[in-house]
Amino acid sequence: MSTTMAVAPERASGFSVRRKRLIGLAVLCAAIVVAVVASLLIGANTLSPSLVWHGLWHRYIGEGTAPDPQLNEAAIVVQTQRVPRTILALIVGSALGVGGALMQGHTRNPIADPGLLGITQGAALAVVIAIFLGGVTAPIQFIWFAFIGAAIASVVVFGLSSLGGTAASPLTLILAGTGVTFFLSAMTSAVALADSQSLDALRFWNAGAVKGDSYDIILTTTPFILVGLVLAFANAPALNLLNLGDDVARGLGQNVTAARVLGLLAVTLLAGAGTAACGSIAFLGLVVPHVARYLTGPDHRWLLPYSALAGGLLLLVADIVGRMVARPGELEAGIVVALVGAPCFVFLVWWRRAVRL
Repeated sequence: MSTTMAVAPERASGFSVRRKRLIGLAVLCAAIVVAVVASLLIGANTLSPSLVWHGLWHRYIGEGTAPDPQLNEAAIVVQTQRVPRTILALIVGSALGVGGALMQGHTRNPIADPGLLGITQGAALAVVIAIFLGGVTAPIQFIWFAFIGAAIASVVVFGLSSLGGTAASPLTLILAGTGVTFFLSAMTSAVALADSQSLDALRFWNAGAVKGDSYDIILTTTPFILVGLVLAFANAPALNLLNLGDDVARGLGQNVTAARVLGLLAVTLLAGAGTAACGSIAFLGLVVPHVARYLTGPDHRWLLPYSALAGGLLLLVADIVGRMVARPGELEAGIVVALVGAPCFVFLVWWRRAVRL
């Protein structure tokens, strides 16, 4: 009787937590819908809701020959600029949010983000070298070099952290990642300072921007991000065990090395593709998992979907704010995220509950 009475409140508490998590997911989805509508409406020229709606479905033709020039112009703006940049912000934000949550889980470090493994710096160095040696200038070509650079950096970090015949641990991953990050940053600066065109490319990476004027970037990076998300969600149960400690995880039958390789591969795909598409978006992969963790707790089966939604929402809102504050130009989304993310992270550190893993 006493056992039944003890189990009943526990089940009730479990249902309550699950209900709160589902409600949180619904609220995030609703917020994303609102942000998507705002993204379509707001830009250098604000369009009316009616014009945006009809512009979505209107088949536009060359400027100056349309029977309804206003609708034709709205269709061009909506279909060729605002829709692709909205999609790109959601995809890249989701990738960086999940990548940050994976990094913090695998390193058991609350201030870890994809930049800690040298992924961002590897992508930047590869782009700068491609411009300096190969004369690459098209953004769509940057993506492949950035992705290759990110992948090589991840392999080097994991290899260095496994030297001596021991499996990669959170501590060795952080040490190897920090060393590689500093080395790659120095190499990138050395190459960029020797070539003005490479220096311009480095500025792009440091600023981080959502440029949705082409669907090619979306079509190129989305498959990698989708594969990365699948691997990340598959890695979530193992990550819950790893957070109990490697020895405990092994005792429970978990292959620690396989789990870390799977997690690192997911981070490489997510952060590499996200960075290749939009440049270095600082703070997003750091702050989003903390906000999501406050809502979900440490269970990565819930934390990762929350991080995906919150990351996409944050980057899209940052892009909208950037369009509003610097009209008729715009402020890069990466700068807006950093301006908002830095005080938010200080607040999270001060409010110590949010930085616990």
